[in-house]
Amino acid sequence: MARLSITLPKIFTFSTTIGIRITDINYGGHLGNDSVLSLVHEARMQFLNSMGYTEMNCGGIGLIMTDAEIEFKREVFYGELITISVAAINFTKKSFELFYKMEKQQAEKTVLVAVVKTSMLGYDYSAKKITAFSQEVIDNLSTPLAGK
Repeated sequence: MARLSITLPKIFTFSTTIGIRITDINYGGHLGNDSVLSLVHEARMQFLNSMGYTEMNCGGIGLIMTDAEIEFKREVFYGELITISVAAINFTKKSFELFYKMEKQQAEKTVLVAVVKTSMLGYDYSAKKITAFSQEVIDNLSTPLAGK
């Protein structure tokens, strides 16, 4: 069976720390795969909000996630804090990819717990059609944020 292998970008432009809630834990006693997508959704919202955007208004247009890939590295447990770093790359006029690096502290070192990639598409919800991003949005999403 072929394994997924996500190559992370070298530079991440945003990061946030999120605590693992009991509702994130599955019957195996660790972070559930469905919760990983919820956590990166939260990180994506914080990333967008840091520039004054939302998923429904990213420079005047909406965003739709067209696919997601998750590569699990280590278990995560209730109460642990994870840092999720975000990078937006591979822009076209109508799409881009978001990469997420999920890490936690373990035995006084930072360890990688998961990597995620989502593909995002510009979308006009009222017209129900795919829409291009402005160059300003592309520049804002791909530029490192001061102090982050």
